[in-house]
Amino acid sequence: MLNGDDQVIYVGKAKNLKRRVSSYFVRNHDHPKTRTMVAQVARVELMLTNTEAEAFILEYTLIKKHNPRYNIIFRDDKSYPYLYVSTQQDFPGLYFYRGSRKKEGRLFGPFPSSPAVHETLNTLQKIFPVRQCSDSFYRNRARPCLQYQIKRCTAPCVGLVSKEDYARDVQDTLDFLEGKSAQVIDAKTKMMHAAAEALDFEQAAKLRDQIALLASVQAKQFVSASKAEDVDVVSLVTDEAGRLLVQLLMVRNGNVWGSSSHFPRHAQSSEPALVLAAFLLQHYAGREIPRRIILGLVPDDLAGLTAWFAWQAGYHVYLVTQPRGDAKQWLQLAQENGKQALASALVDETQQRHLLTLLQSQLGLPRLPQRMECFDISHLQGTNTVASCVVFIAGVASKADYRRYNIDGITPGDDPAAMRQVLARRLKRGVETDTLPDLLIVDGGKTQLAQAKAQLEALGLLSRVMLLSIAKGEGRKAGLETFYRLDDETGIQLSADNPVAHLLQRIRDEAHRFAITGQRNKRKTSLASGLQTIAGIGPKTRQKVLATFGNMSAVKSASVADLLKIEGITQKQAQAIYDAYHQREQ
Repeated sequence: MLNGDDQVIYVGKAKNLKRRVSSYFVRNHDHPKTRTMVAQVARVELMLTNTEAEAFILEYTLIKKHNPRYNIIFRDDKSYPYLYVSTQQDFPGLYFYRGSRKKEGRLFGPFPSSPAVHETLNTLQKIFPVRQCSDSFYRNRARPCLQYQIKRCTAPCVGLVSKEDYARDVQDTLDFLEGKSAQVIDAKTKMMHAAAEALDFEQAAKLRDQIALLASVQAKQFVSASKAEDVDVVSLVTDEAGRLLVQLLMVRNGNVWGSSSHFPRHAQSSEPALVLAAFLLQHYAGREIPRRIILGLVPDDLAGLTAWFAWQAGYHVYLVTQPRGDAKQWLQLAQENGKQALASALVDETQQRHLLTLLQSQLGLPRLPQRMECFDISHLQGTNTVASCVVFIAGVASKADYRRYNIDGITPGDDPAAMRQVLARRLKRGVETDTLPDLLIVDGGKTQLAQAKAQLEALGLLSRVMLLSIAKGEGRKAGLETFYRLDDETGIQLSADNPVAHLLQRIRDEAHRFAITGQRNKRKTSLASGLQTIAGIGPKTRQKVLATFGNMSAVKSASVADLLKIEGITQKQAQAIYDAYHQREQ
């Protein structure tokens, strides 16, 4: 369905198109959303498919392409994170991983969120002292790091543990991740008794502590009593105010690996069955699908979804709508997590509204700033200049709206010119798309505020966009900032414990972090470009050099002997890199 401006505002599918399409125009709809949508429809385009699975694929593709305002939208484009063990190495490491599954080593997951992986990594590090450092850090150690001192690593980097003992810790880690925690506990219990009988009480105490940690982790897990299987549990949860979310619980190898909450967009007054169907279609498109999915209610067009899942996964996926036994317990757990997430979201929204009201009153702003954008500039001695724009909506970071800008054509190190360029580009785009901020924040005091004012004046936006700049205090210490509004010469200072100051500091720091990350990435690209000019240095060698040294200055100062430490690099290649940078300096 398209509106008068030829924009797609809704995408739908049906076995009987005549009945489905006519139903929008001949009935008196109870839902205001449907009445509003129908009033805007100027024309309807029809597309025919051969099968229900093809219809689902086309629907998902069109929703992703056009982002229609009256479709229920769930999907983000992030892949699921995994836990990765580099078992192909002599001394494997344990890492967070997101990307292709065609990777040498062992992958465990997927996990529902990044925090779930990091929590698991932290737990494993306390139990099994397997290294979690990067390979470049590991290869260049001359003495143990802090992780060894706090007994979370056995320092294989400097040979303080034998390959056999380290391999035992790695195998215990793999067994634990495969759900064999009971077997690991039994084996360690026997080892503890043997150590005690041999009067090695220090080793016995160490094993006792490991067993206690393993037991505590095992107690927190709900483990399937029937069989070890991979299952997803999907439940729609609502509250008294009509707010809703979809709660996803992941069970892998019979163990609950975590849950995640998914809040839909454009789902007001929508039928629960339609919301659940939209989630299943958008969430599982292009992702790994378990053979069994437990559902809290019957979704819209269950038969069509079943056909689509079979096509998407390449095998039959069981959509269970009447769970029993373990599945019923998992569903109850998902619903409890969903209720908790809704309650927390409501509290957060209330707190954020109060905080924005405080911000408006304490800074004397004419309007409540719903959309705030903060800009910062980052460069290294004037090179590789990058500007960042971070967006906070209703006091919450909207990372999908973050943007970075490469700055060119300015005097190196001229921050005001860089700010002028990025604001001109952003504001011009904002006028074209009608996505201007309510409050525009710049990091840099009066100088940068003047640049922002000039750009707003040039576009006639001073009455529409509010301005604020943040001047760093002495020593860049948090709590000593001065906040300048438009045409404000004295500025405002807030106490160190003021929640408004904390919010503005958080926004400023996020813009700073995002700019620095972009600048470092650009610097690495520049480093790669420099290596490309050296004869005999191919893509794989460049990648190894970058992974080992990380920045241009480190490569320039590296000796031939340092370069030869990189695995696979030849004497000729090391000499070529060394000669190239030293000849350039001369």
